[in-house]
Amino acid sequence: MAETAFQTQYRDEFIAGFEARQSLVRDYVTTEAVIKGNTATFLVADSGSATAVTRGVNGLIPARADNNAQLSATLVEWHDLVRKTDFNVFASQGNQRAIMQQTSMGVVNRKIDSDIITELDTGTQYAGAAYVTASLGLTLRAKTILGVAEVPWDDNITMLVTPAYEAYMMETKEFSSREYIDGGPMRNADPAWRDKPRPYHWLGMTWIVHPNLPGVGTSTEECFCFHKSAIGHAYDSSGIESRVGYDEEQDYSYARTSIYMGSQILQNTGIVTIHHDGSAFAAT
Repeated sequence: MAETAFQTQYRDEFIAGFEARQSLVRDYVTTEAVIKGNTATFLVADSGSATAVTRGVNGLIPARADNNAQLSATLVEWHDLVRKTDFNVFASQGNQRAIMQQTSMGVVNRKIDSDIITELDTGTQYAGAAYVTASLGLTLRAKTILGVAEVPWDDNITMLVTPAYEAYMMETKEFSSREYIDGGPMRNADPAWRDKPRPYHWLGMTWIVHPNLPGVGTSTEECFCFHKSAIGHAYDSSGIESRVGYDEEQDYSYARTSIYMGSQILQNTGIVTIHHDGSAFAAT
């Protein structure tokens, strides 16, 4: 006869695994909602670097044309579909239907950022060829490149960096001190609000720390400094479609999240790629 009969208790409420579930970048690019069609065309217009002229000897003011550039983003359909039999939903721990919906939405939100970041990575301006560790000087170099290109410093500049880049910058007093930074996290914020990492403002730029930039955690990380008008992102006007349902014939539940979207660089001069060595902060 057994002397003990230990019981195992399973927590009914599930704990979300660590993965990005929100889009961190889309709010900081130029977006266009497409009502119908698979292409969205953005118009970038300027003077073509024209300079003022004086009246000609014939008494007329010389005329010129504006520079109009039409750039198109092609929409592609992206989906994530989770399916579980009703028996597995019944027999498994936690709210499996809620888990399906949450993970499916996270997959598509990550794809939104991936789509934009992949397009940013095609930019051809660099703050140096070598992969070096972050510093105030490296940040100022990226800022200066945009300034020389006449990119306006109008609160629409974003620094999209890796956790390692932020870690190096935290060693700079002007970056880490609350006397210089705006928009830090609120101490007693609602937990649901804290679910999305909060950007903050420093040096006239919005800083976003992103866990999924190219090469993250290695000696060849790619970070970006860009203006909102430098990249466009088009998507179906109905937005992200999230469907949850049940098939009676085959007795399974499903969660499907879909979006039609595409991204396009609009002004290369408004994007600076920063080569960064983040290997010192990688796990060992």
